[in-house]
Amino acid sequence: MALGNFTTPVLVLLALAGMMAGCAVIADQRADTREARWEASHPPLGRLVPVDGRHVHLLEAGQPAGTAPDLVLIHGANGNLRDFTFDLVGRLADDYRIVAIDRPGLGWSDSWGEADSDPQFQARVLRRALAPLGLERPVLVAHSYGAAVALGWALEAEAETGALVLLGGATHPWPGDLGLWYRLNGSALGALGRQLLAGFVPESAAEGVFENLFAPADVPDGYIAHFGPGLSMRRASQANNTRQVNALLDHVTRMQPGYADLSLPIELVHGDADVTVGLSIHGERLAREVASARLQVIENGGHMPHHSHPEKVVAAIGRAAWRAGLTTAPPD
Repeated sequence: MALGNFTTPVLVLLALAGMMAGCAVIADQRADTREARWEASHPPLGRLVPVDGRHVHLLEAGQPAGTAPDLVLIHGANGNLRDFTFDLVGRLADDYRIVAIDRPGLGWSDSWGEADSDPQFQARVLRRALAPLGLERPVLVAHSYGAAVALGWALEAEAETGALVLLGGATHPWPGDLGLWYRLNGSALGALGRQLLAGFVPESAAEGVFENLFAPADVPDGYIAHFGPGLSMRRASQANNTRQVNALLDHVTRMQPGYADLSLPIELVHGDADVTVGLSIHGERLAREVASARLQVIENGGHMPHHSHPEKVVAAIGRAAWRAGLTTAPPD
């Protein structure tokens, strides 16, 4: 009887473990298949540049080198450069030389592992990737998480940087946590969650995520198909993004004291209805701390100003280039 009482729960646990292992194999197979399909449907738009034995994906557009101010476009969390190629690159192409990049570990850029949890490390990687292009004091246009990378870039190489344009930028320490998804994905259960998402969650589920991100504006027609949410649903991309976002608070806390020493032109565009990166916590604080920072608040604007109010973003880029002495005439 004792033997039976001991054996039964063990057998049940072994059976459950076997079922979970079988499910894991199925989930892995499904994730492999879906990730291959996502990558085939949204291949690199530019080229892969070698850096430290890895690769960074970048896209060049606009005017030839030496004929117009240089812009570097840096995307936000869980994104890729397609966020900019949907609309913004086309609006800027007549007046600038443009380089859009996938940050390390996202899009088609390789990861540096734990090292690229630091936005300043990411900035160093991007500078090395862009060095062969001969950019001259580029204007960094950065969205959301990308703003921390742009600030990290300026903190280490201000003399070689023309200006910053930060769109809904995540720049400062914030109260509270990042929510259940980031806590779960960063926990021991994270690998299982990423596996299940990549293997089983329908791509249509991304529509709700984008609606929340763009609110109160609508998601532009065709944006989701162009962006390719599957690239962000890949297991490796999820893991890299989670690691970077979960580490961001410590890094912006470390970086913040250096902001006040910056003197290059900084244009801030931030919506007062942005619930992803709060205006009072980030944009308004940076405007108070840095004498060269100018804040434009978009009334009833959300977290995606380069899509909801592209004309204001283009104007801010023009102001930044002029303030940096990269253009001779002030913008209209």
